[in-house]
Amino acid sequence: MSTPFLVQALAVLSAPALGAVALTGLRLRRRAADAESREAALRLLVDELTAERDVLQRTASCDPLTGVWNYRHLQLTLDREVERARRVDPGAVPRPLALLMVEIAGFEAVVAEHGRARGNAILRDLAQRLSVEIRRSDTLGRYGGEEFLVVLPDTGLDGAVQVAERLCWTVRRHQLLDWSPAGAEPGRVSGRNGLTAAVGIAVLPEDGAHAALLLRAADRALGVARAGGGDCWRGAAELAGLGGVAEAAELIGVDGVAEAAEITGNLSPGTEKASLTSAGTAHSTAAVAAGHDTGP
Repeated sequence: MSTPFLVQALAVLSAPALGAVALTGLRLRRRAADAESREAALRLLVDELTAERDVLQRTASCDPLTGVWNYRHLQLTLDREVERARRVDPGAVPRPLALLMVEIAGFEAVVAEHGRARGNAILRDLAQRLSVEIRRSDTLGRYGGEEFLVVLPDTGLDGAVQVAERLCWTVRRHQLLDWSPAGAEPGRVSGRNGLTAAVGIAVLPEDGAHAALLLRAADRALGVARAGGGDCWRGAAELAGLGGVAEAAELIGVDGVAEAAEITGNLSPGTEKASLTSAGTAHSTAAVAAGHDTGP
């Protein structure tokens, strides 16, 4: 058999195989293109679901009225930061952690004068203003009503006092939505808005090693600050060192031993009065306001 004949025979026999190979390659390219298209669609869907999840998480963790963190997020954050502060080598001192409980007073007059809707708008505006007065690593949220909680990681008493004084000054000087540059409203002190803040301070580990103990200590300190007229801060270390109910009444200026007993609770009468640092000796922020009030 001649060589040309063999070549022609092989070409005839291999033509179907070559066609099948070409068809298979075309099908594989189409499948790869379809797979890439489906993968791109799935990636887009995952991105959309991730964005919706983030929105839902943010919504579930935010207070709908003020826009700051809500009570649930505060509890989770406080538990996490307490555990982080206590996660040290055996025998080492835990990392400092401060807790501020802030109560805003004066909203009753705002609501009575402008209505509930305007009062809620003012509360939201003030909460947003307070949130910019702290570090990005700190957490501020609404604890309930006009009460807010501030978690300050890696912060001792001195740093907590500075933040408390700054928050008191911000509340006192915050411009309300109805603020008129022409002058103060009748009966309102010039440069003031009628709002004040009382702050209770608790520090880990001095005032408690768990979240519940810190919250209780901060709440008691807040009660003393509230009884003292507000616009000031009080530290839980003071309450732990009171020698009795009468001494508590003398310290906070409460008329009546019953009210002092209600504030101090079951405090130990045998401990000595604790001395705060020099930054905390002036509990009222009036001394600080004297320097701040000169500003705009």
